[in-house]
Amino acid sequence: MSLSSLSRLITVIILTLTGLGSCVSQKKLPYLQNPAFTTQQATTIDNTPSPYRLQNSDIISIRVQSAQAELNTSLNITGSQTLYSSEPGVLYLSGYSVDERGQVTLPTAGKVKVQGLTLDEAQNAIQKAVALYVRDATVLVKLLSFKVTILGEVRTPGRYFIYSSQATLLEALGMAGDLTEFGNRENVKLVRQTPKGSEVVLLNLTDPNLLKSPYYYLMPNDALYVEPLKARSSRANINNLGIVFSGISAVALILSFFVNN
Repeated sequence: MSLSSLSRLITVIILTLTGLGSCVSQKKLPYLQNPAFTTQQATTIDNTPSPYRLQNSDIISIRVQSAQAELNTSLNITGSQTLYSSEPGVLYLSGYSVDERGQVTLPTAGKVKVQGLTLDEAQNAIQKAVALYVRDATVLVKLLSFKVTILGEVRTPGRYFIYSSQATLLEALGMAGDLTEFGNRENVKLVRQTPKGSEVVLLNLTDPNLLKSPYYYLMPNDALYVEPLKARSSRANINNLGIVFSGISAVALILSFFVNN
């Protein structure tokens, strides 16, 4: 075999290996795979989300409205415009932090225990404390520190703030631009902080039973990590081999030039 033929053969091998390395099976891509899903009838799946219970270091917004304007001003840290700001730093400064004892400290009303309470329960507890000092007051409590971190094989990894009392796994992945084609949809790690410590669970996005899972609904400070498929590492290895073969091919072409001349 001549050097020029060898060079062409090496080039064909490189292109073939690169093409194989970049392929991902179509069966691994769709979410919630279930042949029972039809276009004729909706499939009902029961999954009632558990209400979030406040923990230490949470940031909540507390708004007090009453006919006593001067007392409203003293109880509300900032104006109403700040409450609807999308800047996380502004929201942090305008909120009340739950301290290590599970309490928030309100001007005039003092300390109120909110740890372990739902937002509705915390709102009622704060309303009772405020009612001792402000007549006919209305209290509104919102969670400001609902953020999730999404890493790995997604298009835009990062930390995302959620301005809602409830969010699902699919909504969070949508905020991160969805998985790349090399994201392992059958092995997504969810890391969750609990009063007892961190817990890790593996989620399969292709399994329709995910809709029944209690982990389908996210909690504040959850972290998601999408592992890469083996095709990703295989493609990287093939690309490295491609560099080596390209070097060999270049040498073969140079030798061929000198031999033919």
